[in-house]
Amino acid sequence: IPNSVLAAGNVIQVVQTVKTDDFSTTSTSFTDITGLSASITPSSSSNKILITASFCSSQGSASQINMFNLLRGSTTIGQPASSQTYTSTRTQYTYESGNIDTVHIQLLDSPSTTSATTYKIQGKCNGGTLGVGNRPGDNDSEQISIITLMEVSA
Repeated sequence: IPNSVLAAGNVIQVVQTVKTDDFSTTSTSFTDITGLSASITPSSSSNKILITASFCSSQGSASQINMFNLLRGSTTIGQPASSQTYTSTRTQYTYESGNIDTVHIQLLDSPSTTSATTYKIQGKCNGGTLGVGNRPGDNDSEQISIITLMEVSA
């Protein structure tokens, strides 16, 4: 259906990736969380993409910080206005090792393109082991991780 027929705000297409395995890293630099990405090809350059990501995260050590960034391609989006020591789209502080917390990211983006566009989540920690979908060092808990892209008519 051409955009001229659709009222603004209608959902044109939906793409979802469900990650069913876990991920862990000790990296102190942002690294791709494998399997937590999705691609969409907008039908109009004026349309927007609503990105929703939901996953569980934990830390293998107490008093550590996990950080997550949302990216469009290689460009970080959804950043705070000022840069601090622990700047990211979402930051999680862990008081105790093994605690599992939900991380939810939602952003309406304007990619201004009709080319295939990939959105992904990157993560890092300032120490210990960052776990996504699991508890590092334990095999007693595992959850799915989801990223959903919705093209919204302008």
